[in-house]
Amino acid sequence: MALTAIPALDEHRTTRVSPLLSPALLRHELPVDDAVAETVTRARAEVVDVLDGRDDRLLVVVGPCSIHDPDAALDYARRLAEHAERTSGQLRIVMRTYFEKPRSTVGWKGLINDPDLDGTYQVNKGLRLARRLLLDICTLGLPVGCEFLDPITPQFIADVVSWGSIGARTAASQVHRQLCSALSMPVGIKNSTEGDVQVAVDGARAAAAAHVFMGINADGLAALVSTTGNPDCHVILRGGASGPNYDAATVADTMERLRAVRLPERVIVDASHGNSGKDHARQPGVVRDLAARIATGEHGIVGVMMESFLVAGRQDLGRAMTRGQSVTDACLDWATTAGLLDELAAAVRARRH
Repeated sequence: MALTAIPALDEHRTTRVSPLLSPALLRHELPVDDAVAETVTRARAEVVDVLDGRDDRLLVVVGPCSIHDPDAALDYARRLAEHAERTSGQLRIVMRTYFEKPRSTVGWKGLINDPDLDGTYQVNKGLRLARRLLLDICTLGLPVGCEFLDPITPQFIADVVSWGSIGARTAASQVHRQLCSALSMPVGIKNSTEGDVQVAVDGARAAAAAHVFMGINADGLAALVSTTGNPDCHVILRGGASGPNYDAATVADTMERLRAVRLPERVIVDASHGNSGKDHARQPGVVRDLAARIATGEHGIVGVMMESFLVAGRQDLGRAMTRGQSVTDACLDWATTAGLLDELAAAVRARRH
């Protein structure tokens, strides 16, 4: 009796499984040199000092909503690096370099997933472009910050990242809380898209604990990952469907929530997203309100985030695109950003006096 081939039971909706380069291979192709290692090591330590209150500077995470053009991003980085040096006595600036974009429904998923911006999903190319850009920015002496979306991605780039974030759509994810517990840099966790702050507090608490979870090792092989926990996770207030949440009362309430579970009382405020109603023109108003409160010594605000690129606004993907303008959320232009950085630096000076 002839044997009948048994059809695969788990491939009804999978059209292709393609090779993915290993993290070890990518790190070998694009290694960390001494200058990059110095930038990352120093920035991580300084960010932690700011978070813990040993450094009275303000952490500022600023840059494009997402990176789609590495050349334009490096142009922006050169300008930001110069400004970071000039304000280094008051601000610890980290460039926002986001390569993965969580989507509420569908849309472009970021440079790593689709580097050619055309739906061809050349992920290996995207990983190489992303790591190369991070190394180039760190070579300028400017540290970088990334949002971690896919739990495998950090194996390819996390060694050169000085600050990380978990977005509003994944703040409640156990997978991402476990990931945070393994990461070697401070990580900010955002409140939910609805505006729930407690989910971020719970995330920081969970990430501080030890975990064992399934992942991959540097060779890309399945592995069990055991962690000690990350004590440097913190809450990011980004507003939500319920409205902005950067007001003094919400900050104080967040401090109380953190105190109740014995976590350090510190928050970063994101001037974009729900806090500006996704209107980039309203970001300066949020930043100036925060600057005024920081100048008078309001407790708990240790950092500010802004979405900024070379050109203000946003554009759709297409053939004739404006260089240095976002293809996701609308951003501030460079000139406005530089002015706001100076205002934040002035606020820190005023607070000291």
